[in-house]
Amino acid sequence: MLYDPINLQKDVWIIIPAYNEGAVIGNVISQVGEMFPNILVIDDASTDQTFTIASDAGALVLRHPINLGQGAALQTGINYALSQGAKNIVTFDADGQHHIEDVPVMLDRLADSGADLALGSRFLGETIGMSQSRRVLLRAATLFTRLTTGLKLTDCHNGLRVFTARAASQLCLRQNRMAHASEILAGIRKHRLRFIEVPVTISYTDYSKEKGQTFGDAFVIFRDLIAARLQR
Repeated sequence: MLYDPINLQKDVWIIIPAYNEGAVIGNVISQVGEMFPNILVIDDASTDQTFTIASDAGALVLRHPINLGQGAALQTGINYALSQGAKNIVTFDADGQHHIEDVPVMLDRLADSGADLALGSRFLGETIGMSQSRRVLLRAATLFTRLTTGLKLTDCHNGLRVFTARAASQLCLRQNRMAHASEILAGIRKHRLRFIEVPVTISYTDYSKEKGQTFGDAFVIFRDLIAARLQR
């Protein structure tokens, strides 16, 4: 099956969580808009011009009055997209790392497979400009997630994902910070959702590297995940 933009794009919502991304958000929205009209930016209480720039670029923008974190921003976007009748929901980073050309391929693979969601994998695909330290961090995070969830994955912290409405409606994110990525995978196991991994390209720029995760961030993610498990 080939992705048919004329018939399917109206049912696809691109969710872009953003915090102080004014330097790049306009260009990201411009590229996404070449393929998909339903672009929803969740401005997580930015202190720069993210809201104005995203609105001027043509996106629908919802704004959190206080900063809650990427997980909460994604949940806000998912809830809104579902209320608008979305059949597929795409999570897409605001820092320019993702390539919108990968999304039609993911939609096509998802439709062909009959799975509930498609997860992008940079390790099945390509990385441009990724440092060795980041590679080690991501591999460690993937190993931890595989051990704690039992899911056979190659890339557990890739923000490029495609959900069916059914899958999105079952994954209620409670981890507001970056631990939501592992929480999504735990939800996949809990609800026995079927997933596929699709090769994608991730491009690292000086800008995205500055905003990326560090080993200190990895400790915070681990702490949040352990706390969440103890609360169950």
